Amino acid sequence: MSQKTLTIGQSAPDFTLSSKTAEGPKHFALSEALKKGPALLLFFPMAFTGVCTEEMCSVTSELNAYAALNATVFGISGDNPFAQEAWAAKEKINVTLLSDYEHQVTEAYGIAYESFLPEVGLGMKGVPKRSAFVIDRAGVIQYAESSDNPKQLPNFEKIKACLASLK
Repeated sequence: MSQKTLTIGQSAPDFTLSSKTAEGPKHFALSEALKKGPALLLFFPMAFTGVCTEEMCSVTSELNAYAALNATVFGISGDNPFAQEAWAAKEKINVTLLSDYEHQVTEAYGIAYESFLPEVGLGMKGVPKRSAFVIDRAGVIQYAESSDNPKQLPNFEKIKACLASLK
């Protein structure tokens, strides 16, 4: 879990993750999404928590702005797809949520907590730090932000400016 966080200019590791939708389970591959345009990957610690709910609801309200920038937005956490689906339904989240249940993508991007919430006795390993990556159509990271503070939201103005520069 000591892998370095990926940075601007590096190739984004490809992955395929699952999402539970009303139509049933779907699988999303980063390489397939990039054929349509850039992708915004928003890693968050866990569903049903205050800041994560605030972030995904805020992004949901901005999905048209991201679509106008030709970007596909994915929310990624280690929650199972059924928990993500229930959370999305409860909070009216329309961002495509992907389950990194085994934390492989979180590890590949170098953004896993060694121990999440040890101060309350949980100390969960592999939970993703709140992070944002903009990946261009060629699979290169054009924006990277990761915070050790789970309450710190990404800088969405900088993210939108980066996406606008890719048009």
